[in-house]
Amino acid sequence: MSLNVAIQTDPIDRLNIAGDSGFALMLEAQARGHRLAYYTTDRLAMRDGVPFATVNPVEVRDVKGDHFTLGEAERVPLDSFDVILMRQDPPFDLNYITATHMLERVHPRTLVVNDPAHVRNAPEKIFVTEFPDLMPPTLITRDLNEIKAFREEFGDIVAKPLYGHGGSSVFRLTRDDLNFGSLYDMFAQVFREPWVIQQFLPAVSAGDKRIILIDGVFAGAVNRVPSAGDLRSNMVRGGAAKETDLTPREREICERLGPSLREKGLLLTGIDVIGGYLTEINVTAPTGLRAIERLGGGNLAAKVWDAIEARRG
Repeated sequence: MSLNVAIQTDPIDRLNIAGDSGFALMLEAQARGHRLAYYTTDRLAMRDGVPFATVNPVEVRDVKGDHFTLGEAERVPLDSFDVILMRQDPPFDLNYITATHMLERVHPRTLVVNDPAHVRNAPEKIFVTEFPDLMPPTLITRDLNEIKAFREEFGDIVAKPLYGHGGSSVFRLTRDDLNFGSLYDMFAQVFREPWVIQQFLPAVSAGDKRIILIDGVFAGAVNRVPSAGDLRSNMVRGGAAKETDLTPREREICERLGPSLREKGLLLTGIDVIGGYLTEINVTAPTGLRAIERLGGGNLAAKVWDAIEARRG
């Protein structure tokens, strides 16, 4: 079975192929004989309710600095593809939301991974709040008095923008930190959205576990350990990838999430767990596939394509 596959992603020349899960999916698709095309969201359009894009056929190879060759651009309707991989990174902004509306016009005739309506409706730091008993104490607000009260209750907190990604603008604030007021002022000026305020979890020093679920079932995991002197464990921020197994608590979390992920058509998700607490459910462009494979956890891109092909079969 040969499929026509489009990948909606960030500019391909800027991809970090060593860690980009979308690139791993492209390599696997090509190895299976699927035809690949590539486009960015600024080449999406909709005329009289029909979405289309200007795409380039693309060949990929796992060679840093020489990882792609583009064919001649062509303007094609989105429903001419069998599968579209929605893989651009956040920010989860109006451009992102508009792209989900356009993709929703062709899904599920064209299988969009993940389901664009549920990507739009399940931003990772909000979707996770559907499972409050699995989370650390969490507040979402811009209200200074609410943040002060939460900080007074828990003493040691973490603040981050609701629609941030990749560990950007994540701060730890202790009860007596004199930077609190200045940080609040800066957040209020820079970010229009509310912020996520969570109780600080000291267990983050031992790692922030990224767990991959495919069609709601555990597929692999990597433990991301922060570098010395840094709160953030994201690999793009210097976190080190370590081999890991799941604890019973982490398996329970996966089993709890599975039915909801399947119901929402979230075929590929990456959840973050610190010290047994669920902190995020990543549904937009979860990373981790390549790190897990390098650590001996198997080819998860192949498992994703097995699931896609089963749906297209």
